[in-house]
Amino acid sequence: MAMPMGRTLVALRRATCSNFKNAEASLDLRHPAPLFLQVRTKKRYFIPPAVRSKGKSEENTEARARAAGIVSRQEYFERPINIACSAGIFDPYIPPEGDARLSSLSKEGLKQRTEQIRQSAASQLAIRKIKEHDSEFTTKGFAVKAQEIFIEAHNALTHFNKQNLHSLVTERCYPEMTRGNRYKTIRWRFVESLEPPKVVHARCPDMVTKGNLYGQVTVRMHSKQTLAIYDRFGRLMLGSEENLKDVLEYLVIERHLVNPYSRWRLHGKIVPSWAPAKDPIIQTVMIPGPELKPGEEFDALSYQVPKPEAIQWNK
Repeated sequence: MAMPMGRTLVALRRATCSNFKNAEASLDLRHPAPLFLQVRTKKRYFIPPAVRSKGKSEENTEARARAAGIVSRQEYFERPINIACSAGIFDPYIPPEGDARLSSLSKEGLKQRTEQIRQSAASQLAIRKIKEHDSEFTTKGFAVKAQEIFIEAHNALTHFNKQNLHSLVTERCYPEMTRGNRYKTIRWRFVESLEPPKVVHARCPDMVTKGNLYGQVTVRMHSKQTLAIYDRFGRLMLGSEENLKDVLEYLVIERHLVNPYSRWRLHGKIVPSWAPAKDPIIQTVMIPGPELKPGEEFDALSYQVPKPEAIQWNK
């Protein structure tokens, strides 16, 4: 008697499954461990915001976010620092009042000389530490080297050579020298030295850790220079290219002594409190002209600049 087609397929499936189980039992086959393990989880429910809460400050927003299942990233408030140079000038040198004007034979000049001898004791200890890391350091040779660094850095600034400027000045001094010079033209020239440069101050501070030493040497430089700054329209803002000026400067040269691949770079300048005020900057101001009709030409000779109206200021 013939069996129906559906019953025949069911019988074949049962026979195949029984044969597979018998073969698995005879060969002792075992399935590998599951790839995914169950992890203990916590039920999290979404809490909808309150009605008309837009624009209002919610209290304890972090707890609400955790309850809603939102994991907020941890915020770090540490500010990164650069250890290639120090953050400032440690124990800056105080220039004596009337420097380069008073004679060493006068009464006030002798007082300044004795005060410099008292301050030189700490400088000698710092120079010893610097010589431990830089065996070629000498006060006479370093003063000439500092003047060369100063001239090369300012020449790189006038030509906007950023790569060369980064190798001559520290990361603290770079923004101070380049701030506000984007659309200006700088003409600077070193003429001559009125006095030979000399080392007047030295310090060897540490930062972050006790052994992380920095060498800071202050060099006195008295020279003749020319400076002229032009704005983006080519108009003179400050100085003159022909007018020579006597400039007395105190340069701070720094080096990261612990790093064997470091070099001496310009770190900043010390401006004494008794220094004269700088010359004012001449700024370019646009004066509005008359409103011309189509076809009219502007006659600059017959035009008179309108004077501003008098305004009564009430205190």
